[in-house]
Amino acid sequence: MSDIDAQFAQVQTDVTQLSERPGNLTLLRLYALFKQASAGDVTGDKPGFADIAGKYKYEAWSALKGTPPDDAKRQYVELVESLKSGASA
Repeated sequence: MSDIDAQFAQVQTDVTQLSERPGNLTLLRLYALFKQASAGDVTGDKPGFADIAGKYKYEAWSALKGTPPDDAKRQYVELVESLKSGASA
């Protein structure tokens, strides 16, 4: 397991133990980075009008299209670390 893979695995646990729940935009960013890091580019059809949350998740993930998984992992780790330190919300 590479260093970034180990860090990525660790912050997946850390993010569930944050003292404060991040805002919705930060949660979308976390979701999109996680999906890009673990599954690659977005797949499937964009959710319809009635699935608003699904639509926003799809769009956030789609915005990262072409981002290499290791880059997405690094960005995810950096975001979680900043949340742990209270630098962003």
